[in-house]
Amino acid sequence: MTKIIGIGNALVDVLVHIDNEKLLYELGLPKGAMTHIDRKGLMRLRQRLVGVHVERATGGSAANTIHALAVLGHHTGLIGAVGDDETGRFFAEQNRARGIDLHLAIIADEQTGTANTLVTPDHERTFATHLGAAVYLERALCEVDLSAYDLLHIEGYLLQDDILLHKILQAAKDAGLRISYDLASWNIVRDHHAVVTDLMEKYVDIVFANEDEAVAFCGVDDPKRALRELVAKTDIAVVKVGKHGAMAMTQETGDEVFFAPAQERTVVDTTAAGDFFAAGFLHGLVGNKSIDTCLAYGNSMAGEVIQVMGTQVAPEKLRKCL
Repeated sequence: MTKIIGIGNALVDVLVHIDNEKLLYELGLPKGAMTHIDRKGLMRLRQRLVGVHVERATGGSAANTIHALAVLGHHTGLIGAVGDDETGRFFAEQNRARGIDLHLAIIADEQTGTANTLVTPDHERTFATHLGAAVYLERALCEVDLSAYDLLHIEGYLLQDDILLHKILQAAKDAGLRISYDLASWNIVRDHHAVVTDLMEKYVDIVFANEDEAVAFCGVDDPKRALRELVAKTDIAVVKVGKHGAMAMTQETGDEVFFAPAQERTVVDTTAAGDFFAAGFLHGLVGNKSIDTCLAYGNSMAGEVIQVMGTQVAPEKLRKCL
C-alpha cells in the first residue's frame, strides 16, 4: 500500500460558535479567511471568549488529511512541531491512537499552536491562528527519512516560510515522492501568488483548491477557468465548489472536466471539510480509481465531517464513505 506522509502546522483546533459577525470585525478577522495572531492577539481573543462554550480537537490542515487517511487504513506519517505542554501532549496522543507515525519536534519554551475557529450561523469558519511552536517545523525534518514514503501531502499555510517550503518540496522530489498540495486559504493565494505559482510549476503533482482559492489564483470569478490554469501547472487539479460538489482536470485527459455532485447533508461545522475531501480523493487516486470515483470519495468524506463539530467523526462512518 502507498505510504503517505503529511507536513504542516501541528495545531489544536479550538472551536467556537458565535452568534454573529461582530466579534470578527472587532478583532479584524476577514470572514472565511485564516489570519495569524501573536500571543497578544491570542490573549485578547481568549478574554473575549470567557464564558463561551468551546470544543477542542486535533487540527492543522495536513494533519487532518493524514488523520482521515489513517482511519481509512493507510500507512501514514506526520511531521510537525509542538510545545512541551498539555496541548502538545493532547495532539500527540490523539494522533498516535490513530496509528500515525509521528515525527514531532518538542519545543520547550513555546506554546503548542492553536487554530481558533470561529463558526458563524451560516456555518462559515474564520480562523485566528496562533502558530506558537509550529513554526519550528524544520527541527523535525532532520529525523525523517522521506524515502520511506511514496507521497507527501503538504498545506499552503506553510507559506509563512517559503524558503523552508521550497526546501521540503525539493527534498521530497529528490526522494522520489509524488507531491499533493492544498492551497489552504484564498488570502494566502492572493498574497503569495508568485510563490504559489512557482511551487506548483516546480514540484506539485496534485493541487487542491476551493472555489475562493481558485478564483484568487486566476483573478477571475470563474472556477472552471481557474481549474484550467491550475492544471496547466501540475498533473492533476481539483476545485471544490461547496455544496455543488467538486471538479477536476488532468494533464493526461486534456480538456475534459470531471465533476461529482455533493451529497445533501445537514451542516454543523465545515472545519476540515477540504482536508477530509483531500483524504478521500487521495485514497481513490493511490488505489488507481477513476477521477470521477476519486471526486465522489472526496465529497463523501467531506459530507461526513461537516455533520460534526471539529474532526471527531466515528471511524466506521468514514470507512462507509468508500
